[in-house]
Amino acid sequence: MKTRCCLIALGILGLDQLTKWLAVRELAGGRGVELIPGYLGLSYVENTGVAFGLFDGVASPWKPWILGGLALVAVAVILLYGLYAPKERRLLHLALAVTLGGVAGNLVDRVARGFVVDFVEFHIRQSFYWPNFNVADSAITVGVVLLLFDSLRNPAAGKPSGPPRGGER
Repeated sequence: MKTRCCLIALGILGLDQLTKWLAVRELAGGRGVELIPGYLGLSYVENTGVAFGLFDGVASPWKPWILGGLALVAVAVILLYGLYAPKERRLLHLALAVTLGGVAGNLVDRVARGFVVDFVEFHIRQSFYWPNFNVADSAITVGVVLLLFDSLRNPAAGKPSGPPRGGER
């Protein structure tokens, strides 16, 4: 199971980096592509913030270090949680692997470039624009949704099984 999860995370990381490399090569310099007119396109964006462009406008020499450090903490937490999670919780392991691949993909960008490459552009005509995103962002979103499904399927997970027996405390 752990091997499969590692392969999933590495596959997502590889796909993310490949698509970002293609985005830099083909879209940088303002060469956008409209895939579904009025709804879906590709355009190159350098995101120095976090998800949805939050903190993008914050100018601080510490920002890359803080965001990179938070991503490293997230990777460590995901790995530790995966190591100690029960083997039979396959959906949980899948969720952690998918999330890990996404977090690692954006971390590689942050370390190598100082920003994250976003390139998928979703909008509804001229009235609504979702912030640009990438494969890693999509993986993180899918991973979190899978974590929620797993927690709904296993509501007692992580809770004490009952009051202590006898003189135990």
